[in-house]
Amino acid sequence: MYKIKPLFAFIKRSFDILSSLIALIILSPLFLILIVLVKVDSRGPAFYGHKRVEKNGKVFKVWKFRSMRRDDRPLEEILSPEQLEEWKRDYNVTNDPRVTKIGKILRKSSLDELPQLWNIFVGQMSVIGWRQILQEELDRYSKEEQGLLLKIKPGLTGYWASHGRSDTSYEDRIKMELCYVYKRSIWIDIRILWHTVIGVFKHDGAK
Repeated sequence: MYKIKPLFAFIKRSFDILSSLIALIILSPLFLILIVLVKVDSRGPAFYGHKRVEKNGKVFKVWKFRSMRRDDRPLEEILSPEQLEEWKRDYNVTNDPRVTKIGKILRKSSLDELPQLWNIFVGQMSVIGWRQILQEELDRYSKEEQGLLLKIKPGLTGYWASHGRSDTSYEDRIKMELCYVYKRSIWIDIRILWHTVIGVFKHDGAK
């Protein structure tokens, strides 16, 4: 049975606030550079907010640097049948034609996710947690699994994100996310953080 650990929760939230604030300050020059590059590469805002599910089933906007060009056409008119099937299965697309030139670099390096430091700072996310999901993705989880998952915050990274990410099936992803909820601890968070850093440098699982 899942149990809330007050001391662990306090340490985790303190780390989230301090690490995200320090990172936002230190990386502010990089933010400015990326804002310019995104806007020069294609028309539209530098940031993109996508609605995802957070703790207790609330919906929030997870922020990213925009990596796609604006295209209001239905997905059926943009993606190939194979890509459309991939989207329905994994909620991700290999070689998505909407991704811009700078967007490919941002995604490959995971720099597109830096704005989520703000989501962490304000308490909508944690540095380590389950990967943010769309509202319709909850249907892939059973009611019991949904209740378990939504007891904690989604994260910038997590067990699934640092151990395969796009290279695993969605069913394996569910198992990995729920495994973290059951077993999470300071030491597991440290291991996940370490794997994430290594994965970013190796570009593991990025699409």
